Amino acid sequence: MKTKYIRLFLLFLAFLSSSHGLIAQIQIGDDLSEVDYSRPKEYEIGGIVVEGAKYVDASMLSLLSGLRVGETVTIPSDDIASAIRKIWEQGMFEDVAINATDFVGGKVFLQIVIKERARVSRFSFTGIKKSEADEIRNKINLSRGDIATDHLLTKTQRIIENYYYDKGFLNVAIDIEQVADTARENYVDMIINIDKGPKVKIGKINVIGNDNLSDGQILAAMKETKQRGHFDPLDPLGPLVVNTVADLVTLKPLKAITGIEEYFYENYRPRIFKASRYKESDFKDDKQKVIEKYNSKGYRDAIIVRDSVYRIDDRNLGIDLVVEEGDKYYYRSINWTGNTKYSSETLSNVLGIKPGDVYNKELLDKNLTYSETSLDISSLYMDDGYLFFRADPVEVAVDNDSIDLEIRLTEGKQARISNVTLKGNTKTYDHVVLRELYSRPGQLYSRSDVVRSVRELATLGFFNQESITPDIKPNFSDNTVDIEYSVEEAAADQISFSGGYAGGYLMLQAGLSFSNFSFRNMFKKDAWRPIPAGDGQKLSLNISTIGTQYIYYGFSFTEPWLGGRKPNSLTVSVFQSFQANLRDKTSDNYGWFMRTGVTAGLGRRLTWPDDYFSLYQGLNLMRYKLDNYSTQYLNVGDGNGVFNLISYNIVLSRNSVSQPLYPRSGSEFQLGLEITPPYSLFSPDKDYASMNENEKYKWVEMHRWTFKATWYTELYDKLVLMSRVRFGYLGHFNKQIGATPFHRYYLGGSGLNNYALDSREFVGMRGYADNTLTPGYNTNSTGGRGGDILTRYTLEMRYPLSLNPQATIYALTFLEAGNCWFGFENFNPFDVKRSAGVGVRIYLPMFGLLGLDWGYGFDDIPGTTGNNHSQFHFSIGGSID
Repeated sequence: MKTKYIRLFLLFLAFLSSSHGLIAQIQIGDDLSEVDYSRPKEYEIGGIVVEGAKYVDASMLSLLSGLRVGETVTIPSDDIASAIRKIWEQGMFEDVAINATDFVGGKVFLQIVIKERARVSRFSFTGIKKSEADEIRNKINLSRGDIATDHLLTKTQRIIENYYYDKGFLNVAIDIEQVADTARENYVDMIINIDKGPKVKIGKINVIGNDNLSDGQILAAMKETKQRGHFDPLDPLGPLVVNTVADLVTLKPLKAITGIEEYFYENYRPRIFKASRYKESDFKDDKQKVIEKYNSKGYRDAIIVRDSVYRIDDRNLGIDLVVEEGDKYYYRSINWTGNTKYSSETLSNVLGIKPGDVYNKELLDKNLTYSETSLDISSLYMDDGYLFFRADPVEVAVDNDSIDLEIRLTEGKQARISNVTLKGNTKTYDHVVLRELYSRPGQLYSRSDVVRSVRELATLGFFNQESITPDIKPNFSDNTVDIEYSVEEAAADQISFSGGYAGGYLMLQAGLSFSNFSFRNMFKKDAWRPIPAGDGQKLSLNISTIGTQYIYYGFSFTEPWLGGRKPNSLTVSVFQSFQANLRDKTSDNYGWFMRTGVTAGLGRRLTWPDDYFSLYQGLNLMRYKLDNYSTQYLNVGDGNGVFNLISYNIVLSRNSVSQPLYPRSGSEFQLGLEITPPYSLFSPDKDYASMNENEKYKWVEMHRWTFKATWYTELYDKLVLMSRVRFGYLGHFNKQIGATPFHRYYLGGSGLNNYALDSREFVGMRGYADNTLTPGYNTNSTGGRGGDILTRYTLEMRYPLSLNPQATIYALTFLEAGNCWFGFENFNPFDVKRSAGVGVRIYLPMFGLLGLDWGYGFDDIPGTTGNNHSQFHFSIGGSID
């Protein structure tokens, strides 16, 4: 049969079967003898060719169409239209057509003709900053060679819009231009034009229908949806005073309190920690929080009738929130069913809710499931292995304003821990992590043990404390549970390098601290990446110098699990410092001072009074050697001699903070004593009063007491109040000898340890220059040797700017008071110097904790000027603790 190339447009067949907007073409032929529209006929596909495919694989395209050589196709029918649709749906083509090029017997030969869409060559942004462009570039994830489909353009625009919507730019306009790339065929440059427009904030939130909860209470319940800040304390102050007095005189104290709340909310509303931008998903969550707030106050039936979001102007949104409060409800009775392990009386005491109490769904759920501050019903069961326990509160009767509550318990069986596994510890060895866990195979499951285990892993400092996650996998068939702890390794090693200007000299300090060291791998070549790590040991090396005049170097090593079976730590440290005076070495006036020390200590975790306690005991050996060395701040004897110290150090401490970098809860207490033998008491016949200082202090004797206490309280989401007190006392055994000239306290400034040759302790206090609160320091008197009594009190409000483990940053504001005295005859606990200020802390894994504070000292320092009032302080490693 002679083949003819025939064409007949049957576009209507394609459009009858395809989706709206399909640009496609079915071409068959003009030899109508082959096509009978009243009688569709089946043909065997004799062959398929693809035209126009430059970047797409032709065979793959044929497969995508669903048409196969050797299979049958009905003409006319929707088989061809379906094939076109399948190709079109790939979104890679501007035009798709299928031609029937020939009919031979019962076979048809098809040609698929496509026109490919252009591909992306480059893309750029206009109208925005480079930093914003870099962020958006990471989000849209465009690459050279991507096909410029409608979907790609729409997706790109949507991502950019969402990016700016989240930042409060609700008027953003985006136009994506496609410019042909003259260097490459079928490639385009995408120019993304962005006009952000003005930032839109929530100007006003109107609450309508609330009689029992104030506007301030409702808006405070909305955690993310906040209206613009406002600060205007004086304008409405008069009416407030008049209304408050009137309410109190007429015996309406609750109305007076509500009026004061409204006043402060309306007029003292700085917007510091939360942006007043609108985000639909946050608004939806916040509306639910409003209902939860009502539920917690007894309003069980409270609902939000309607809400509306509207434009006030180009920069402000308005939100109307209409509530229907309903009646206030009370518990009439609370009954327990299904409880066999604990009596109903015991459960009611733990629940803490009694008949007659106001209905409070939030408190009920918390005391049934999980309470951070007290025992709850679930903890009562789950800490004793009842992992499958369930408590279902059911309102069995609601009568007027009264609710009968029945709490139905399903106790289940006790579950034992089958397997405890780890995930994510790529550097730290398993045994280092597992030994810190309180959840052990074979034990009964305990939720408190899981919570404690997470806290201990965070305290190690090896992992990202925000991402430690326990995965509880119950096995109902055999009443067991598997626990997998997921961790994320964080940089634990630190390199410190700093410089300071003191006494007219530039001091340089450098240090290496390896917090996850492995001593046993030191001699394994493959373990140096860059250092042997993973065993949880601590190794530190430090050096500081101002040249040949002063140099300090020290070494410290800690094994936290001595013997590997119990958490008994061993710490050994060795150090030496040397300082010379300003004279030439050949001069008769040349002198120097050397300090050498060795410390060995054992630490042990205690189980009583609870297992947050630990006890440290150490032995310190130190020698001070002077050769023709005497200064106004170190004046011991004639500047010559050797002074020895042998002391026993004992420290009882308790640490229950939630995490080390940014604690949100818990506390730290420490009580320490360093004591030497009372040598003078062994020789009562000696006249120490007339003895020269070289002999008097040859064997240093003292008892030195320290006490520190710190509390962390989360006042609001991540807003933490830190409270701290600190006391120090340096005592003596013999009045004729008095307090030793070594180991004294120096108060004020950043607390950085520059010249600690005589083992003095630098204690930071902001708002005052370094050491200027030390008695006699400013007058160069004998008291300038340092104080022997110290007090300091600190309040800090902290808020995190970043909790990223690679750069933990938080801002703070503080109030501080303290002083330092020489002798009990001068001690006055109420005579303290006061200061206030602001600061920021940055924790970088490689450098540790860095701080910058501005403080204002309110009190004058006798004998000096300019060492209080406005002061800036730079701190390293928590020197301002």
